[in-house]
Amino acid sequence: MAEALGTSRPTVIDWRRRYEAEGVAGLSHDRPRGRSFKPIARDKEAEVVEKTLHSTPADATHWSCRSMGQACGLSKASVQRIWNAHGLKPHLVKTFKLSNDPLLVEKLQDVVGLYMNPPEHALVLSLDEKSQIQALDRTQPGLPMKKSRAGTRTHDYKRNGTATLFAALNVLQGEVIGQCMQRHRHQEFLKFLRTIDRSTPKDLALHCIVDNYATHKKQEVRAWLEKHPRFPFHFIPTSSSWLNLVERRFRGITDRRIRRGAFQSVAELERAIADYIRHNNQTPKPFVWTKSADRIIQKVNRGKALLETLH
Repeated sequence: MAEALGTSRPTVIDWRRRYEAEGVAGLSHDRPRGRSFKPIARDKEAEVVEKTLHSTPADATHWSCRSMGQACGLSKASVQRIWNAHGLKPHLVKTFKLSNDPLLVEKLQDVVGLYMNPPEHALVLSLDEKSQIQALDRTQPGLPMKKSRAGTRTHDYKRNGTATLFAALNVLQGEVIGQCMQRHRHQEFLKFLRTIDRSTPKDLALHCIVDNYATHKKQEVRAWLEKHPRFPFHFIPTSSSWLNLVERRFRGITDRRIRRGAFQSVAELERAIADYIRHNNQTPKPFVWTKSADRIIQKVNRGKALLETLH
C-alpha cells in the first residue's frame, strides 16, 4: 500500500490504526497536537522584558538571546519568543538627530510647501554637494559571480584621488543637473550656479532648497544671488539633511555606481558619475513627498518631549 500511494510504511500503519480505533470518522479530522515547548511563566517573561528594557549585561552594551538566557535561566529560543512577542530587538540600533533650529517651524513649512504645492511658472531645485568621493581601485581583480557564489573583491584598495559632485534635483521631473569638481568652496558653488542658470529656461524662477553649509552663505554667493533674483534660496533647518531630496539621489549614485566600482583615476570616477546621471535623466523618476509639515512637527515635538523626560 505504501508503494502504491507513494508514502512510507509508518504513515500507512498510523492511518490504519486510526481507522481501527475510530472508524471513518477518525480520518476526517486532525488529532490534537501538544505544545513543542513548555509555556514560560508570566513572572519569568516579565523579568526578561524588564531586563531588556532597563539594564545591560556587565560585559556588553546590549543583551543577546544567549546572555539573557544565562541571566534568567532560559534557553535562547525562549528568549527569542519573548522578544518577538513584545517586539523587542536589542541587537538593532537606529540613529536620529532632532533639529534645534529656532526657525524650525518656519523653514519646515517653507520647504515642505515647495514639495507639496510647488509654485507655478517656476522650478523647484534641491541643491547640495557630495564631497570627498574617493576614486578607489582594488589591489587585485575580483572574481565574477557564478552559481552558488557571489562576486568577490579584495578588502584593500588604492586611493587615486577624490572628487566633489554638485547636483541639483528637479523635484517635479526627477532630472538632475550634475557637475564634478575637485573642491567644494564658494568659487565652485558659484560656478555650479552659473551652470544651472545656463541649463534652465530664463523665464522661470528657480526655487533652490539648500542646507546651511557655510559655502552657501558666503558674501560672494549672496552678492551673486542679488544680481540674479530668479534664484530664491530656501534653507532647510539645521540637522535635517533628510529634508533635502537630492540626498536621496546621492544615495542612489553611491549604491548603484560608486560603492562597487573600481576607478584608476579621478577622471574615470567623474565619467562614471556623469554616465549614471545621463542614463537616469533619460527616464527620470521623481520622488513624491507625502508627509505634511504639521505631521513632521508633531513627531519632532514628541521626540523632544521624550528626551526631556529622560533627562
